[in-house]
Amino acid sequence: MAKISLIVNGNPVTGNVDPRTLLVQFLRENLRLTGTHVGCDTSQCGACVVHLDGKAVKSCTTLAVMADGHEVKTIEGLAADGAPLHPMQEAFREHHGLQCGFCTPGMIMTAIDIVHRKGHEVDDHTIREELEGNLCRCTGYQNIVASIAAGAKAMAKSDLA
Repeated sequence: MAKISLIVNGNPVTGNVDPRTLLVQFLRENLRLTGTHVGCDTSQCGACVVHLDGKAVKSCTTLAVMADGHEVKTIEGLAADGAPLHPMQEAFREHHGLQCGFCTPGMIMTAIDIVHRKGHEVDDHTIREELEGNLCRCTGYQNIVASIAAGAKAMAKSDLA
């Protein structure tokens, strides 16, 4: 077993894990943060995207020991309980960027990363290219793209960006 210490959604956590434990397993099984989904286990679908030190990573192919000493943010960490939603979450709600919701946490975490890397005036073509590693089996992506564009603009005006 390996002892790991990290910051998850602003809170220090420790755990003893098998060195082969995936970050997604640690988040879901040890910390009960089940908003991060397991869709494919092969890094193809993006349902497991979290932020590791501020950058989007697929937690189904990241070992928990790789996060030792680092900061992880999950979908649960975007807005505090009872607080307003993060602007990107609100944009997905307002622009109907989800149907079944399975891919939504990964899409939102990826979308926030896109805005951090590409800026608040990101165009539809760029959004579609950047979403290449995120699959949705329910929507036609149009509302997801619209949600990300609206969320990007809203993030420019928010303290939560």
